Amino acid sequence: MNEVQQAVATQLANIEQRSGKTLAELTQILQQSGLQKHSQLLALLKTEHGMTHGDANLVVHTVMKTDGASAAEGLTYDELEQAMYAGAKAALLPTHQALMALMHELGEFEIAPKKGYFSLRRSKQFAMLGPATNSRIELGLNMKNVAATERLVAQAAGGMCQYKVKFTQLAEVDAEVKNWLQIAYDSAA
Repeated sequence: MNEVQQAVATQLANIEQRSGKTLAELTQILQQSGLQKHSQLLALLKTEHGMTHGDANLVVHTVMKTDGASAAEGLTYDELEQAMYAGAKAALLPTHQALMALMHELGEFEIAPKKGYFSLRRSKQFAMLGPATNSRIELGLNMKNVAATERLVAQAAGGMCQYKVKFTQLAEVDAEVKNWLQIAYDSAA
């Protein structure tokens, strides 16, 4: 079992402990709900079973076998990057590559490809990067005690990242972003 698989197994064990239900029981709840869409199943676990967004999201992906890692399996980073920025999103690729170059200056980390983004991890996830629309990339950052700004937007508690930065052009990749990346990277040691 690789590090990411081990991390998921640990997360699922923690979810079972917090929820008081086994994965088999949670699977049964989702299957018996009659719901099909990810968002509906997510809402069910959050509203009726008190799960955080992150816990509910992992359970739904695990049960439905829709996790992004499965979609990316067997493909190289370059193949995934090209697929993610194909067609109308192609103009965003240089911005993505500039952000990745900044991250590689920070030190070693693992890239965990998902269906529509890349999860960047040290001992835990410190950033998420991917196209949000045909004209915008979003960088999610996990760091604490950083003052939000108009550009560094705080996210609701329980989500995948504490902050989000949006990019529509290469010029937005600057020293301020590099500083935030460094903080997030350091906090994931």
